[in-house]
Amino acid sequence: MRFQFKLIPTLMAVPALIVIFGLCFWQVQRLQWKNDLIDKMISRANSPAVELPAGNLNEEETEFRPFTVRGIFDHEHEIYLVNRSLNGNPGVHVLTPLVREDGQGAILVNRGWAPFEDGRDKKENRIAGLVGGIQEVSGLLRFPKGRNMFIPDNDLTKNVWFYIDMEQVKQAVGYDLADYYILSADDQVPGGFPIGKQWHLKLANNHLQYAITWFSLGITLLVIFLLFSRKKEETEE
Repeated sequence: MRFQFKLIPTLMAVPALIVIFGLCFWQVQRLQWKNDLIDKMISRANSPAVELPAGNLNEEETEFRPFTVRGIFDHEHEIYLVNRSLNGNPGVHVLTPLVREDGQGAILVNRGWAPFEDGRDKKENRIAGLVGGIQEVSGLLRFPKGRNMFIPDNDLTKNVWFYIDMEQVKQAVGYDLADYYILSADDQVPGGFPIGKQWHLKLANNHLQYAITWFSLGITLLVIFLLFSRKKEETEE
């Protein structure tokens, strides 16, 4: 089979093929990255909890690891992450500063989910859950990821939060917080709320499907281009 590659079709097809197959290989790389991330997250989350050290921590080494820390909750400075649901029920995540017993400042603790029902998203409607005295908190360590273009701005005046911005949280609660927070594992709070252990150890991983899609598009375009470029005398009987 002989081909006659014309200038314009070739100039259009070759860059398109480079881009399509480049996206295919990029998705393969992303697949490996996502698999490694999932393995790391699961293995770390299932490791034994250790005492939380003082100071800032390395995100690459410590995120998703379980830690324990003791301190006193400052319930007067709760903040609320809105648009959070549990089993289809709307509510908020309650985040509370914990003043450390060891004198090493304060950290932010995501104590868990509370429903809008009966106003239990507000602390005055779940008094029993406002535990006092020294508390031992166990949970996974997380670092804030910021916002994307689809997430609204936080409203500090109304205490309505769509994402965690640690600098804004420091301003709102009045503590020089660590740059991470703890996802509490406590799901047995007096009064029932907030319900802790609000994490999921499953991440969407569709990169293989994306890679196959790009590869299929690339092969289809390549076949069409080659068929178009066959010399006429080979296609005419």
